[in-house]
Amino acid sequence: MRFIYTILGIALLATACNKAAKEDKKEQEAQKIAAIERHDEVAIGTRQMERTVPHISAIRSREELSYAIEHYWDGFNFDAGERVAEYDTVDMCRALVEYATLVMPTGDFSPMRRLIERAEASRPVLDYFMTITDMVLNDPNSPMRNDELYIPILERLVESPLLDEYDRLIPQRDLERAMQNRIGKVANDFKYTLADGTTGKLHDIEANYTLVMFNNPDCPMCRMIIDDINASPMLNELQELGRLQVVTLYPDADLEAWRRNLDHMPRRWIVAYDDGCVITEQRSYDLRAIPSLYLLDAKKRVLIKDGTDVRVIEEAIVYYDTRR
Repeated sequence: MRFIYTILGIALLATACNKAAKEDKKEQEAQKIAAIERHDEVAIGTRQMERTVPHISAIRSREELSYAIEHYWDGFNFDAGERVAEYDTVDMCRALVEYATLVMPTGDFSPMRRLIERAEASRPVLDYFMTITDMVLNDPNSPMRNDELYIPILERLVESPLLDEYDRLIPQRDLERAMQNRIGKVANDFKYTLADGTTGKLHDIEANYTLVMFNNPDCPMCRMIIDDINASPMLNELQELGRLQVVTLYPDADLEAWRRNLDHMPRRWIVAYDDGCVITEQRSYDLRAIPSLYLLDAKKRVLIKDGTDVRVIEEAIVYYDTRR
């Protein structure tokens, strides 16, 4: 009997020791996880995204470009949830610019939509990408603003299961605006009025190219662009040959300010205003930022949308002339 009690005692002791060992192991694992989490914690706005693909300057083939586009975001944690706030927004905007630079030459902008689909891992991550894509691709003052890249993003956002009807209002509004006057499409027609009351329509202008400039008399940058156009030998020659017509349109209501500026405008230009501010009311052109340049071909198809650089206008004309 004593032998049996001894065996039972040893068994109970072993069980107790084993249980204690397991509990110690769990505690050690918990402490280890906590230590890792403490180590991984990063101050808000300081985490840099790891670049896992070569810079675009190092890409030498279509295969390398396709690989870079497919794997560009491998260094970003789409499962970050609330911790997405740890990422450095400036660095992330830079990353988005780099990604857009990879995507643009392909002419296939569907990767922008897939990026948003990956961001739908959680609402915080989706909100974060909504913010940076708006800053880079939609802000009228962003040098990387590009409706063609932004449209696939907006098309996904208005379908996203993570957004309710109210959340979709802004993406839907932005999508409607971005769809106006797309590259390669015929520009929206508009009626213009000259200082003497004469009216005309954009689509009735006969020229190989039409350069439309939405401007404001109190806008310093507008004056700079007007001076750049006047100083361009190429654009002056095209105007003399009748191949280019420049149209400046004042879209606002203060006609006194507009009239005071008329003497400073070139006489061979169509210098007009939008009577009744119809364009603004109908939102037929995106006038969030002025000046805004649109280069159109003879059929009034958009070649340059919402530009501000006269050199780009010149380069576009050279490019399209060589394709004729």
